[in-house]
Amino acid sequence: MTDTPVLRVRDLHKSFAGIVAANNINVDVADGEVVGIIGANGAGKTVFVNMVTGYLKPTSGLIEFAGREITGIKPRNATGIGVCRSFQISQVFMTMTVLENLLVAVSLAGQDRRSLLLPLHSDERVKECERIMARYNLTEHREKAASTLSQGVRKLLDIAMAVVSKPKLLLLDEPTSGVSSDEKFGLMDLVVDALKEQGTAVLFVEHDMEIVRRYVDRVLAFYQGEIICDAPPDVTLRDPKVIEYVLGESHRPGVDRQAMEVGHA
Repeated sequence: MTDTPVLRVRDLHKSFAGIVAANNINVDVADGEVVGIIGANGAGKTVFVNMVTGYLKPTSGLIEFAGREITGIKPRNATGIGVCRSFQISQVFMTMTVLENLLVAVSLAGQDRRSLLLPLHSDERVKECERIMARYNLTEHREKAASTLSQGVRKLLDIAMAVVSKPKLLLLDEPTSGVSSDEKFGLMDLVVDALKEQGTAVLFVEHDMEIVRRYVDRVLAFYQGEIICDAPPDVTLRDPKVIEYVLGESHRPGVDRQAMEVGHA
């Protein structure tokens, strides 16, 4: 791990027609760190992620990746230097098989234009895809169309496609959204272990506090476009402002959640 943060954000601001969507955001993310992002709808989480990955240009402020300024970078250029993302809705080719989806991702991740001219099903690419499928428990689904996969497996495929280029920073938008409770922990175990193995730092937006508690090193809590807490999960999830503005009264220490649920049934 180097002293230079993989991501450094200073005084980041974004407004739309005078409406502030992000204000005074300052964040450092270290190599290999796993950081959760929480907040109510409209709190500024996705705006922040979109600015880091180039889908939105900041109104003002600074974004650095591995010591290099990338403020206002285009999404494709961000991917090319090692900043990748996965979306809440899986971005896979539904009529193509798992193998075919990965072959396309590997082809597009090639470091030069010559790679686009190579046969899609080259032996080298197929072997690389087989390695990826084994790492993400996708081998048994190799010849299945993406449209036939469960939501959890489809999310795994989507994330595997996003990281074929071995990015230094991956941003995930609600990786367990739509995934059954039976699948979500297995999915996150696979993803987090694989990304830690290759040293990828991860920032992920998540509404499931069980996932946040279990997998992140730090939590950024957003409210009205600002970070109101940046601390380890045990600290952030007990912070009075986070409880009031993000989690709700049922998360206050000592509150009987089951009794509250019965009372509001």
